[in-house]
Amino acid sequence: MSDETASPEQAPMPEHPRCGFVALVGAPNAGKSTLLNTMIGAKVSIVSHRVQTTRTRVLGIATEGDSQVIFVDTPGIFAPKKRLERAMVAAAWQGASDADLVVQLVDAARKSIDGDTRAIIAKLKASGRQAILALNKIDLIKRDKLLALSAELNAEGIFTDTFMISAETGNGVDDLRRHLASRMPEGPWHFPSDQLSDIPMRLLAAEIVREKLFLQLYQELPYSATVEPEGWEEFDDGSVKISMVVFTERDSQKAIILGKGGQRIKQIGATARTELEEMLERRVHLFLHVKVREEWTNDPERYRDWNLDYNA
Repeated sequence: MSDETASPEQAPMPEHPRCGFVALVGAPNAGKSTLLNTMIGAKVSIVSHRVQTTRTRVLGIATEGDSQVIFVDTPGIFAPKKRLERAMVAAAWQGASDADLVVQLVDAARKSIDGDTRAIIAKLKASGRQAILALNKIDLIKRDKLLALSAELNAEGIFTDTFMISAETGNGVDDLRRHLASRMPEGPWHFPSDQLSDIPMRLLAAEIVREKLFLQLYQELPYSATVEPEGWEEFDDGSVKISMVVFTERDSQKAIILGKGGQRIKQIGATARTELEEMLERRVHLFLHVKVREEWTNDPERYRDWNLDYNA
């Protein structure tokens, strides 16, 4: 397998194809990345307990009947304070404005509708944009509260349809995917039928390492670390050597990532390697290096790599 996203056997283009873009928007931790992965049936977007895990728009591609549905998983929409946050939120709204359909995902398990969710509704309303409401985490809420939440949100007047789902378990996701497929405009598919994402495998590998980093350190490490691919080398025995650099802004953060005697970075590498080997179906030699790069969050080149607007 080459440095491309893994995919199943390709199917022929249907006689009457449909194709379109669906933006998944929502407050941080609403479950957008989990929903995208469940929709696609493969991991194309990373998931962690930390808010704002997704930094840039991720394309995931699902085939449903004659329709190709191209999902745009946007960064969580929140009130930005720093340059990186402003760029992430700008990318989210750009993804929504470019899409044929918008799905607003709401964490139904929260005690009340949060300010970020209300702000998204207000902005959709102001732009004259309608959306499909997806109430997520329904397995964690009682039915009467779920129905009351649905009624309160639908009173806003911008939702054309409502779906109650659990992105984690897959409950209700098939119904949502079929509905989206039925509303795609007529036209040729944009991608081959066997393609699941537009992310090159080396970047997805870096994202998986970043996910493991945040899963390990989400209580200790602020969003001051990033992971970048450094090397990808194929061997005759079918294995692959993948080299990654973890950049952080200060020596103190580097020490946290390394851990005592380098044990923490070894543990992060081991969990990432296991997932990469399952994804690539081959042996992976993973090498992680931690380096300090001060002010990397103000480096325009990093923003270009993530398809973010430095001046947002």
